[in-house]
Amino acid sequence: MAAPSSKKRLVHHLDTPFSTSSWCMADFCRPVISLDDQDSILELLCQYAYPPLPIGQHRRLHIKPSKGKRAARREKKTKMQLDEPSGSVKIQPPPVPELSASVDVGFNSITEKLGSLTQPSDGTAHSDKRYSMIFVARGSQSPAFNHHFPQMVAAASRYLPDKEKIRLVGFSKPCSERLGSVLGIPRVSSVAISAHAPGADALFALVQNTVSPVESPWLDEAACATYKPTRIGSVETTIGTKRVKSEKE
Repeated sequence: MAAPSSKKRLVHHLDTPFSTSSWCMADFCRPVISLDDQDSILELLCQYAYPPLPIGQHRRLHIKPSKGKRAARREKKTKMQLDEPSGSVKIQPPPVPELSASVDVGFNSITEKLGSLTQPSDGTAHSDKRYSMIFVARGSQSPAFNHHFPQMVAAASRYLPDKEKIRLVGFSKPCSERLGSVLGIPRVSSVAISAHAPGADALFALVQNTVSPVESPWLDEAACATYKPTRIGSVETTIGTKRVKSEKE
Protein backbone atom coordinates (compact mmCIF):
# COMPACT_ATOMS: atom_id res chain seq x y z
CA MET A 1 0.00 0.00 0.00
CA ALA A 2 1.44 3.34 -1.04
CA ALA A 3 2.07 5.86 1.72
CA PRO A 4 -0.45 8.71 1.70
CA SER A 5 0.92 11.99 0.37
CA SER A 6 1.41 14.74 2.94
CA LYS A 7 -0.99 17.64 2.84
CA LYS A 8 -0.06 21.29 3.17
CA ARG A 9 -1.90 24.35 4.41
CA LEU A 10 -1.25 28.05 4.95
CA VAL A 11 -0.80 29.32 8.51
CA HIS A 12 -1.35 33.06 8.94
CA HIS A 13 0.34 35.29 11.52
CA LEU A 14 0.79 38.99 12.27
CA ASP A 15 3.90 40.56 10.74
CA THR A 16 5.51 43.99 11.01
CA PRO A 17 4.60 46.53 8.33
CA PHE A 18 8.15 47.91 8.45
CA SER A 19 11.22 46.52 6.76
CA THR A 20 13.58 44.81 9.21
CA SER A 21 17.35 44.68 9.56
CA SER A 22 18.63 41.16 8.98
CA TRP A 23 21.93 39.32 9.25
CA CYS A 24 21.99 38.63 5.50
CA MET A 25 21.59 41.30 2.84
CA ALA A 26 20.93 38.93 -0.07
CA ASP A 27 19.25 35.87 1.39
CA PHE A 28 18.93 33.91 4.61
CA CYS A 29 20.94 30.90 3.44
CA ARG A 30 24.25 32.58 2.66
CA PRO A 31 26.19 34.56 5.27
CA VAL A 32 27.16 38.11 4.33
CA ILE A 33 30.72 37.46 5.50
CA SER A 34 32.60 34.72 3.67
CA LEU A 35 33.74 31.71 5.67
CA ASP A 36 37.39 32.59 5.04
CA ASP A 37 36.85 36.09 6.41
CA GLN A 38 35.01 34.65 9.40
CA ASP A 39 37.96 32.38 10.17
CA SER A 40 40.42 35.27 9.89
CA ILE A 41 38.31 37.48 12.17
CA LEU A 42 37.88 34.68 14.72
CA GLU A 43 41.63 34.02 14.82
CA LEU A 44 42.43 37.69 15.34
CA LEU A 45 39.71 38.04 17.97
CA CYS A 46 41.11 35.10 19.96
CA GLN A 47 44.61 36.53 19.74
CA TYR A 48 43.32 39.91 20.89
CA ALA A 49 41.68 38.51 24.04
CA TYR A 50 44.69 36.36 24.97
CA PRO A 51 48.31 37.31 25.88
CA PRO A 52 49.74 39.93 25.93
CA LEU A 53 46.28 41.12 27.08
CA PRO A 54 45.22 38.01 29.04
CA ILE A 55 41.56 38.45 29.99
CA GLY A 56 40.94 34.71 30.07
CA GLN A 57 44.18 33.96 31.90
CA HIS A 58 43.32 36.45 34.67
CA ARG A 59 39.81 35.03 34.97
CA ARG A 60 41.04 31.43 35.24
CA LEU A 61 43.69 32.21 37.86
CA HIS A 62 41.97 34.78 40.07
CA ILE A 63 38.18 34.62 39.55
CA LYS A 64 36.31 31.64 40.95
CA PRO A 65 33.64 30.25 38.57
CA SER A 66 30.10 30.89 39.74
CA LYS A 67 28.19 27.91 41.17
CA GLY A 68 24.93 29.78 41.70
CA LYS A 69 23.63 32.23 44.30
CA ARG A 70 22.77 29.58 46.88
CA ALA A 71 26.25 28.06 46.80
CA ALA A 72 27.78 31.53 47.10
CA ARG A 73 25.65 32.34 50.17
CA ARG A 74 26.60 29.05 51.83
CA GLU A 75 30.29 29.62 51.15
CA LYS A 76 30.11 33.18 52.52
CA LYS A 77 28.36 32.00 55.67
CA THR A 78 30.98 29.30 56.23
CA LYS A 79 33.82 31.78 55.89
CA MET A 80 32.19 34.15 58.40
CA GLN A 81 31.94 31.36 60.95
CA LEU A 82 35.64 30.51 60.72
CA ASP A 83 38.02 32.70 62.70
CA GLU A 84 41.06 33.81 60.74
CA PRO A 85 44.36 33.37 62.62
CA SER A 86 45.84 36.57 64.00
CA GLY A 87 48.59 38.14 61.95
CA SER A 88 47.53 36.39 58.74
CA VAL A 89 48.00 38.36 55.55
CA LYS A 90 45.42 38.00 52.82
CA ILE A 91 46.96 37.88 49.37
CA GLN A 92 45.19 40.24 47.02
CA PRO A 93 44.80 39.16 43.40
CA PRO A 94 46.44 41.33 40.74
CA PRO A 95 44.33 44.04 39.15
CA VAL A 96 42.03 43.18 36.27
CA PRO A 97 43.68 43.74 32.86
CA GLU A 98 42.97 47.15 31.34
CA LEU A 99 41.37 45.51 28.33
CA SER A 100 38.53 44.10 30.47
CA ALA A 101 36.99 47.57 30.73
CA SER A 102 36.67 47.67 26.92
CA VAL A 103 35.26 44.17 26.38
CA ASP A 104 31.75 43.02 27.31
CA VAL A 105 30.84 39.34 27.24
CA GLY A 106 27.37 37.82 27.27
CA PHE A 107 23.85 38.35 26.01
CA ASN A 108 22.52 40.44 28.90
CA SER A 109 25.33 42.99 29.28
CA ILE A 110 25.62 43.65 25.54
CA THR A 111 21.87 43.93 25.00
CA GLU A 112 21.53 46.32 27.95
CA LYS A 113 24.28 48.59 26.68
CA LEU A 114 22.91 48.61 23.13
CA GLY A 115 19.56 49.66 24.55
CA SER A 116 21.18 52.64 26.27
CA LEU A 117 22.75 53.76 22.97
CA THR A 118 19.58 53.72 20.86
CA GLN A 119 18.36 57.13 22.08
CA PRO A 120 21.29 59.55 22.41
CA SER A 121 20.36 62.73 24.26
CA ASP A 122 22.48 65.15 22.22
CA GLY A 123 21.85 63.67 18.76
CA THR A 124 25.14 61.74 18.65
CA ALA A 125 26.17 58.48 20.26
CA HIS A 126 28.58 58.67 23.19
CA SER A 127 31.91 57.90 21.53
CA ASP A 128 33.58 56.89 24.78
CA LYS A 129 30.91 54.31 25.62
CA ARG A 130 29.73 52.96 22.28
CA TYR A 131 30.75 49.66 20.73
CA SER A 132 32.85 49.38 17.61
CA MET A 133 32.39 45.63 17.03
CA ILE A 134 30.03 42.91 18.22
CA PHE A 135 30.74 39.22 17.60
CA VAL A 136 27.97 36.63 17.93
CA ALA A 137 28.42 32.83 17.88
CA ARG A 138 25.34 32.22 15.73
CA GLY A 139 26.34 28.66 14.86
CA SER A 140 26.30 27.67 18.54
CA GLN A 141 22.83 28.90 19.50
CA SER A 142 19.21 29.10 18.43
CA PRO A 143 18.28 32.08 16.21
CA ALA A 144 15.83 33.18 18.92
CA PHE A 145 18.81 34.30 21.03
CA ASN A 146 20.38 36.58 18.43
CA HIS A 147 17.70 37.81 16.02
CA HIS A 148 17.42 41.12 17.91
CA PHE A 149 21.06 42.14 17.38
CA PRO A 150 20.70 43.55 13.81
CA GLN A 151 17.79 45.77 14.86
CA MET A 152 19.51 47.04 18.01
CA VAL A 153 22.85 47.61 16.27
CA ALA A 154 21.12 49.54 13.50
CA ALA A 155 19.36 51.76 16.06
CA ALA A 156 22.53 52.31 18.10
CA SER A 157 24.51 53.24 14.96
CA ARG A 158 21.89 55.50 13.45
CA TYR A 159 23.59 58.81 14.31
CA LEU A 160 27.15 57.66 13.65
CA PRO A 161 29.21 58.31 10.49
CA ASP A 162 29.57 55.31 8.19
CA LYS A 163 33.19 54.69 9.25
CA GLU A 164 32.20 54.64 12.93
CA LYS A 165 29.05 52.53 12.69
CA ILE A 166 29.03 49.40 14.86
CA ARG A 167 30.05 46.32 12.90
CA LEU A 168 28.05 43.17 13.62
CA VAL A 169 29.88 39.89 12.95
CA GLY A 170 27.94 36.62 13.07
CA PHE A 171 30.02 33.44 13.05
CA SER A 172 28.20 30.73 11.11
CA LYS A 173 30.14 27.77 12.49
CA PRO A 174 30.07 26.80 16.18
CA CYS A 175 32.78 28.72 18.05
CA SER A 176 31.26 29.29 21.50
CA GLU A 177 33.58 26.82 23.24
CA ARG A 178 36.69 28.24 21.60
CA LEU A 179 35.82 31.80 22.60
CA GLY A 180 35.02 30.49 26.08
CA SER A 181 38.41 28.83 26.43
CA VAL A 182 40.12 32.11 25.48
CA LEU A 183 38.04 34.22 27.87
CA GLY A 184 37.98 31.70 30.72
CA ILE A 185 34.23 31.10 30.51
CA PRO A 186 32.49 27.75 29.79
CA ARG A 187 30.45 29.12 26.88
CA VAL A 188 30.37 32.49 25.14
CA SER A 189 27.37 33.62 23.10
CA SER A 190 28.57 37.11 22.18
CA VAL A 191 31.51 39.48 22.63
CA ALA A 192 31.48 43.26 22.19
CA ILE A 193 34.48 45.58 21.98
CA SER A 194 34.16 49.26 22.79
CA ALA A 195 35.39 52.06 20.60
CA HIS A 196 38.96 53.16 21.29
CA ALA A 197 39.75 49.82 22.98
CA PRO A 198 43.52 49.48 23.43
CA GLY A 199 45.24 47.29 20.86
CA ALA A 200 42.12 46.73 18.73
CA ASP A 201 43.24 48.69 15.66
CA ALA A 202 44.25 45.64 13.60
CA LEU A 203 41.09 43.74 14.46
CA PHE A 204 38.84 46.70 13.67
CA ALA A 205 40.64 47.33 10.36
CA LEU A 206 39.98 43.74 9.27
CA VAL A 207 36.35 43.85 10.38
CA GLN A 208 35.77 47.24 8.76
CA ASN A 209 37.13 46.00 5.42
CA THR A 210 35.12 42.77 5.38
CA VAL A 211 31.87 43.63 7.19
CA SER A 212 29.37 46.23 6.02
CA PRO A 213 27.31 48.31 8.47
CA VAL A 214 23.83 47.03 9.28
CA GLU A 215 21.21 48.67 7.07
CA SER A 216 18.28 50.29 8.86
CA PRO A 217 15.59 51.47 6.40
CA TRP A 218 12.90 50.68 8.98
CA LEU A 219 14.12 53.54 11.19
CA ASP A 220 13.25 56.09 8.53
CA GLU A 221 9.94 54.38 7.83
CA ALA A 222 8.99 54.39 11.51
CA ALA A 223 9.77 58.11 11.80
CA CYS A 224 7.35 59.04 9.01
CA ALA A 225 3.83 59.96 10.04
CA THR A 226 2.35 57.64 7.45
CA TYR A 227 -0.26 55.07 8.44
CA LYS A 228 0.75 51.52 7.68
CA PRO A 229 -1.99 48.88 7.76
CA THR A 230 -1.63 45.60 9.62
CA ARG A 231 0.43 43.11 7.69
CA ILE A 232 -0.54 39.45 7.65
CA GLY A 233 2.17 36.92 6.97
CA SER A 234 1.53 33.44 5.59
CA VAL A 235 3.67 30.34 5.97
CA GLU A 236 3.07 27.04 4.20
CA THR A 237 3.30 24.09 6.57
CA THR A 238 2.84 20.35 6.28
CA ILE A 239 -0.09 18.60 7.93
CA GLY A 240 0.79 15.32 9.59
CA THR A 241 -0.81 12.23 8.05
CA LYS A 242 -3.16 10.08 10.09
CA ARG A 243 -1.77 6.83 11.40
CA VAL A 244 -3.20 3.86 9.55
CA LYS A 245 -4.27 1.04 11.85
CA SER A 246 -2.94 -2.39 11.00
CA GLU A 247 -5.09 -5.53 10.82
CA LYS A 248 -3.70 -6.74 14.17
CA GLU A 249 -4.97 -3.58 15.88
